[in-house]
Amino acid sequence: MSYENSEKLKFMKAIIRKEMLEVRRKTLDFRHKILGVRRKTLASTCKLSIVFCLVSGVCLSVTSHAQVLRLDSVLSVIKERNPMLQDFRQRANAMNAYSEGATSWMAPEVGGGLWMMPYKKVEEGNGDKGQIMLSVQQKFTHPAKLKASKGYMQSKAAIELAGESVTYNELRAQAKTAYYQWMVLEKKKTVLKENEEIINLMIEIAKIRYLYNQSKLGNIYKAEGRLYEVKNMMLMNENEIHHRITLLNQLMNVPSQTHYEIDTLHSSPSFAPESIDTSLFVSNRSDIRNIDKKIQSMRLNQTLERNQSKPDFNLSFNHMIPRESAMPSQFMLLGMVTIPIAPWSSKMYKSNIKGMDYEIEAMKSERASILNELQGMTIAMVNEIQTLHTQIENYDKHILPALRRNYETTMLAYEENKEELPMVIDAWETLNMTQMQYLDTLQKYYEMIVTYEKQIEK
Repeated sequence: MSYENSEKLKFMKAIIRKEMLEVRRKTLDFRHKILGVRRKTLASTCKLSIVFCLVSGVCLSVTSHAQVLRLDSVLSVIKERNPMLQDFRQRANAMNAYSEGATSWMAPEVGGGLWMMPYKKVEEGNGDKGQIMLSVQQKFTHPAKLKASKGYMQSKAAIELAGESVTYNELRAQAKTAYYQWMVLEKKKTVLKENEEIINLMIEIAKIRYLYNQSKLGNIYKAEGRLYEVKNMMLMNENEIHHRITLLNQLMNVPSQTHYEIDTLHSSPSFAPESIDTSLFVSNRSDIRNIDKKIQSMRLNQTLERNQSKPDFNLSFNHMIPRESAMPSQFMLLGMVTIPIAPWSSKMYKSNIKGMDYEIEAMKSERASILNELQGMTIAMVNEIQTLHTQIENYDKHILPALRRNYETTMLAYEENKEELPMVIDAWETLNMTQMQYLDTLQKYYEMIVTYEKQIEK
């Protein structure tokens, strides 16, 4: 070999060595970067700050400081601003307003007219010319009826407030589910960004090696295909996040264009199963309390119907002024009382009372059925949540660390030119697929906790 060729070969080897060292340096820098990201918590910064004013109505305002929106703030805004809950509150206020007038008497009646007027004209001194009558009449409803009516109207207001609790439990579960799904999507975003950087590094190494016939062109195309698959997944992930933002804005009754970030550091749900006891459901479940309020209202309505057997009173005073001056003025004072115990009038309220007894028994059966179903469902949910928690621990402690070491080992061998790019891509795909399975399991775990908390009204 000539001296010129020998020097050219040494020069090419030096260039290749320099390029490989540069690639190795970038790889190490990237690896340190990934390790640093793993040690950090997944805390997101917010582009918009949300300030909640709960004094004269909750409102959202934008400030220049970056803040995050915590779950408890979301729930408080939903409770104050959601139109469905406001509807129940307004109905309850209406029932309370109705109850204030339930103890009122009927309006008095005042009248006047001609009394005992003759059809023919009567000559002076030949007969009675009739009288002019003034009348005042007042009906007095039995006080027990008025009191029972007021109690019944107030019980209907309590039913509306219980219905608000039921609806809020549903909305709270929707908000928690959307919030936790958003948290998992943020974790997926981090994983996908890391995967994008990994694939870009693979492509960069493969292109450098291809220049020196140490890599195949097909491997580069394969890696580029995987890169755009990751980009598509990132687009889908962003779209899912946008859906969660829209849903939360709808539940909070704020403009749909409002954007913010969530607290991924302190808002992860914790699972602490409570004793599965029927008495726990009776005290916590809003739908059970709603049925209890309906039963109580039905009994008050029965009391109102029973009081229909009590009489009402009517007082009438009439004053007659004669048209003939020789006759004295007269008056008539009448007191009247109803007789509701008469057979033809008592049949109605007795039938109503009997029908309400059947309705109360039906609601009691519904209540028992709900409690029986809830007890079985809650036990099954606790077992499933504990199973998911064990699976997540296996992912964290065993599966993901093993697959990550497999990928890093394969990547290191590829950097040392001991392995081909397809093997690195296969190791990365296995790790990536398992990471996504882990996050899907984590999301299912969060959703099951929300369902459990919804069942026990936590």
